[in-house]
Amino acid sequence: MNDKNIAAETRPRRSALYMPGANERALEKARELNADCLLLDLEDAVAPDAKASARDQVCAALCEGGYAPRELVVRINALDTTWGADDLQAMKDLPIAAMPAAILAPKISKVEQVVALSEALPDGVGLWIMVETPEAIFNIQALAACAQTTKLTTFVMGTNDLAKDMRAQFVPGRAPLMTALSMALMAARQYDVVALDGVFNDISDQDGLQAECQQGADMGFDGKTLIHPSQLPICHEIYGPSEADVEQAKAVVAAFAAPENAGQGVLKVNGKMTELLHRDIAVRTLAIADAIRAQGQA
Repeated sequence: MNDKNIAAETRPRRSALYMPGANERALEKARELNADCLLLDLEDAVAPDAKASARDQVCAALCEGGYAPRELVVRINALDTTWGADDLQAMKDLPIAAMPAAILAPKISKVEQVVALSEALPDGVGLWIMVETPEAIFNIQALAACAQTTKLTTFVMGTNDLAKDMRAQFVPGRAPLMTALSMALMAARQYDVVALDGVFNDISDQDGLQAECQQGADMGFDGKTLIHPSQLPICHEIYGPSEADVEQAKAVVAAFAAPENAGQGVLKVNGKMTELLHRDIAVRTLAIADAIRAQGQA
């Protein structure tokens, strides 16, 4: 991992919280929430007869600002719907200072869709895509490779839609979805794409959320999409480096930097055999911890 890749990957994205674009109060409250990313939603969270007004509210909220340091992303409707083209045009018409960091596009399954969207986006606005169809999973390597030549930066797993299309059941451990999740994650890692896990639907089940966050973190996802602010603390605890992680990372970096260890490829650090690859992981861990601390997002 080179320094450029480390810098690109260390913006905290432990949590990406969906906020319904039709709910003006929610958009206001979002300015006080400690989510790393806010997904201002014009798609699933908005009824058909509220699409236009939700678009106007989201644009007004973006122009008003006050969301820093949270990363702002707008999920538009698919371009083959009645509302998608207008959503995209509304984002393009925003003042430069009000533009979101990225657009999240649903129902993306083909490279051609990624290319077309990327070309349509204003300069400085990235492209996130929902991975939520069987076709997307079969095309996942080609989709991830688009990150080399387009504005694509991030995969967001749409596990609800994917399970629906697969006719799969949501069960503890998500066995029916593991192949799709793993394929998407491996493709993301091959092409340095950020990968965010899907939502956990039962807001009242804190134990279930914790288990699913831990599973996603163990797999290697960068963070998780959420549907309610009450899910933020557990998500941050699991996806953020712990104090023990930070202390071990400091020890690893210091050990390899010590003059007496110059040229060494393997060291024992705090009783653990540690290779150069662990130093790279430690550098990234410390960079993420520093970024979380700098933006004041506990």
